[in-house]
Amino acid sequence: MVTQQLTLTPLEKFTWDWRGYSIQYTVAGAGKPLLLVHGFGASLGHWRQNIPALAEGGYRVFAIDLLGFGGSAKPSLDYSLELWQDLLQDFWKAHIQQPTVFVGNSIGGLLCLMLLANHPETAAGGVLLNCAGGMNHRPDELNPPLRLIMAAFNALVRSPRLGGFVFNQIRQKHRIRRTLSQVYRNREAISDELVDMLYAPSCDEGAQKVFASVLTAPPGPSPAELLPRVSQPLMVLWGAADPWTPIAGASIYQEFAKTHPLTFVSIPDTGHCPHDDRPEVVNPLILKWLQETGV
Repeated sequence: MVTQQLTLTPLEKFTWDWRGYSIQYTVAGAGKPLLLVHGFGASLGHWRQNIPALAEGGYRVFAIDLLGFGGSAKPSLDYSLELWQDLLQDFWKAHIQQPTVFVGNSIGGLLCLMLLANHPETAAGGVLLNCAGGMNHRPDELNPPLRLIMAAFNALVRSPRLGGFVFNQIRQKHRIRRTLSQVYRNREAISDELVDMLYAPSCDEGAQKVFASVLTAPPGPSPAELLPRVSQPLMVLWGAADPWTPIAGASIYQEFAKTHPLTFVSIPDTGHCPHDDRPEVVNPLILKWLQETGV
């Protein structure tokens, strides 16, 4: 495969008021719209190696910091996939207003799937990268001992006395780097820039309460519930070495592809964030699919 030269330039950032909260976003390029949606704990900067390439490929590329993450406000709320779905739908109404290809990683992928299923008027298609099965694990997905451990951990992160201590331990830079080393296969991608990008928002006021709320939120709809209501073309990219969402769980998409317009691509030796782990592979794959489908 011919790799694409990455052009890394600083992303110009803007703010938009949503329900009284400041939301950070960026936009680059011209053409049909794409909206990129990050995963848990990340931000629009996680797409810094994709936005220039997609924009240079002839698209108007938007990326957003979900409420509670990145440079967006971090109010004390009950966070849910439904809340973020409303945010994305309202952002589309305010800034795009034409059928859009939604591109998402992890929880961001599940949000994109929700928009395709629940708000088809907004969507021309979707690109899912290691799509999460839910905001959190459902109790029936865990064996009884692990279920008890997770319940205890959830109580701890929500504790007024101990929650802050736990959060401060988890967000330390060396622990962020250790987590990245578990989910990235390309060690060169785990840069100081990436660690700092993930660390900086954790210093914002309200970040700890966001973390606790998200970690203990309902899982939301599953891909199995959403896929039967999706008619738009889909591309599903999967880092085959992902320990968080193993490729075995992608079988639902491979089955769906037998009867629906879905392209499935497994990317070897790649972890949970293919777009940042192997952007030189992911960017050409997305551009080729966009051009072939004409979405």
